[in-house]
Amino acid sequence: MQDNHHPLRVFISTSTHPWFNLAVEDTIFRTMSAEQNVLFLWRNDNTVVIGRGQNAWRECNTRKMEQDGVVLARRQSGGGAVFHDLGNTNFTFMAGKPGYDKSVSTQIVLDALNTLGIEAMASGRNDLTMETPNGPRKISGSAYKETKDRGFHHGTLLINANLARLGDYLNPDPKKLQAKGITSVRARVANISNYVPGIEHQTLCNAIKTAFFNHFGHTAEIEYISPEAKPDVEGFNALYEKQCSWAWNFGKSPQFMHTFDERFDWGGVELHLDVHQGKIVDCQLFTDSLTPDLLETLANQLIGQRYHPDSLYQFVTRQAEIDPEHQAMYQDIAQWLHHAIA
Repeated sequence: MQDNHHPLRVFISTSTHPWFNLAVEDTIFRTMSAEQNVLFLWRNDNTVVIGRGQNAWRECNTRKMEQDGVVLARRQSGGGAVFHDLGNTNFTFMAGKPGYDKSVSTQIVLDALNTLGIEAMASGRNDLTMETPNGPRKISGSAYKETKDRGFHHGTLLINANLARLGDYLNPDPKKLQAKGITSVRARVANISNYVPGIEHQTLCNAIKTAFFNHFGHTAEIEYISPEAKPDVEGFNALYEKQCSWAWNFGKSPQFMHTFDERFDWGGVELHLDVHQGKIVDCQLFTDSLTPDLLETLANQLIGQRYHPDSLYQFVTRQAEIDPEHQAMYQDIAQWLHHAIA
């Protein structure tokens, strides 16, 4: 068992599942001793990570993600959506105050890259760039979080990530695209392996770990962790359960309204759903159908249901079984909701 009072701790995750890795990061940060310096190295496969305050349905094409087996994970820190695959190496440095200093962790990463023959430099507030024959290219982005007695710096290094994939799963916001000039941003991002062949996740982890030890002047036993070998950190199981939950990843979305309409053989329907914490809290239905009472009753029954295509499909299909006379109408609505919400 690791000595929890050792000044340095190094965790390396052998899991590539974001719910596990984000829960590890969050638990360590909450429970670490303020006297410690912690390094956590990890990577996620096939994942869209959204910021703490983002609306999963508005940001992401959840239907396409489900079809392609892409996992949605909400992190504790703010900011926008990112795509992770096995071509990204993620690092997290954590330290108590007053020792926490993001310029120290940045320098450790730059030193590690330097030992691998990669000349990189800090650029702006959050990025690392490397010189290439085509000019400087961004190879790393970071985010930071501080509380009153500790701070963390986490970031990603692009080894051979698929830089186009994020666009497959986002619903682009035209205002954001205009403001950020996405096409020019993408042109400035590059994979390290394009310029330094042979670099792998393991090589990078070893280099960062060594630079971390060199900076502090001593070493620590590496703690390899996975869902089968959970970290020796108090409170991990409860946080892992929360990170895995639908309520956290989807249901934490801020309140929003979803309005949609459709025409069927038996009439037109317009539906306004108010959604909060992933549940339908209000439902307004307008129709020119000959059975408006029946549809109004259904609209009232939708209040309190989970805002999820499968849940709503099953719920409305059950109503069809209860009322065989109007089965075709319920089936139409069930299929429509299933398609419109995903």
